Amino acid sequence: MLDESSSGSKRLELVTLGGGCFWCTEAVFSLIRGVEKVEPGYAGGYKPNPTYEEVSSGRTGYVEVAQLSFDPSLISFKEILEIFFATHDSTTLNRQGPDVGTQYRSVIFYHTEEQKRTAEQMIRELEETKTYTNPIVTKVEPLRNFYKAETYHKDYYKQHPNAPYCQAIISPKIQKLQKKYITKLKLP
Repeated sequence: MLDESSSGSKRLELVTLGGGCFWCTEAVFSLIRGVEKVEPGYAGGYKPNPTYEEVSSGRTGYVEVAQLSFDPSLISFKEILEIFFATHDSTTLNRQGPDVGTQYRSVIFYHTEEQKRTAEQMIRELEETKTYTNPIVTKVEPLRNFYKAETYHKDYYKQHPNAPYCQAIISPKIQKLQKKYITKLKLP
């Protein structure tokens, strides 16, 4: 799916990623050059307009996600996926560190058939090269719905960098990102 930028001159692509807590996924991708917008939200569930409390129950089918608008002339979808797989554990079912439940499952909600093919190919390659000790459990599913999270979730890491969760869980991901993908980061 393409998204017109606010100026109307740039064509952006959308993808929706679930890699555990959306605060983590948003924090990581907000630093990547070519990612124009990162919106935390909920995808894959059944009830219209879910709340954080409902999603946190694990009974709605929703996943905490980050929806990315990115410029494919600056960063490819494959590069987005490389960063996604490098910054979360794609081998644990319904769990990312201390976050446990189906709402934290690893999933790529694709917007186009090309994204689906690329995601499935990347997973095959990671499995064939035995990049991880355990099998990848990341699902590749079409996006059927997306709801923005409540406003207080937006830029959570930027707003609360010293919060215990941010320090223990998000900061190490950011440090790993900065070491491994220095050339992909936005300039300060």
